[in-house]
Amino acid sequence: MGAVEAADELLDGRHDGQEGRQGECPDGDVDCVRKGERTRRRILEAARRKFAEVGYERATVRVIASEACVDKSSVIQYFGTKGALFREAVHWSIPHPESDAGGSGEAIESYVRGMLNAWAADAHAPFAVLLRAGMTCDEAAELWRDHVTEGCVGPLAATIVSDDARLRAALVSAMLTGIAGERHLLGMADLTAASVEDILRLTLPALRGLIAPDGVSEGV
Repeated sequence: MGAVEAADELLDGRHDGQEGRQGECPDGDVDCVRKGERTRRRILEAARRKFAEVGYERATVRVIASEACVDKSSVIQYFGTKGALFREAVHWSIPHPESDAGGSGEAIESYVRGMLNAWAADAHAPFAVLLRAGMTCDEAAELWRDHVTEGCVGPLAATIVSDDARLRAALVSAMLTGIAGERHLLGMADLTAASVEDILRLTLPALRGLIAPDGVSEGV
């Protein structure tokens, strides 16, 4: 991901020759495995903080290792490269719509609620880190596009009965991303003060119109 990463990984790749290796524990050594899991989790949490605070380019392996209180070789041992660490640090699960989301009012509400709750994140959550990094880093923006297209637009479009299903799904994604971004990244006062229920009450009619263009069943 750019010259800074390449230089960073070149330096770190020389450290003890441990690129791409996972933590090694003797068979049956449960304490060692648990320690390795804690170390890996600590590195991931530190990476999210630094990527959020200073961006992808400035969050070097050295900086992340210092934040996690480990040496650089541990970061390389568990994740291989800074790019691989970034991809794991910013990955989050996007709720998949139910198969009848395009025709059931309850299914649509459940899907939208799941999306808002999944993205109702703190400043260091994967969604927030990736969206923020995508504003200044082309590679992060591409990762965002791929993840949202594969995890949100595609599955949602498959539930919409319309010739322009993908466009409708992309508009739903854009609306929800905009709400989450302004609420959790930019801290827009009116949005941060609103509850998820209030946001749902006002946005669901528009979202239902996109997801179910021919109307939804009773009980909407």
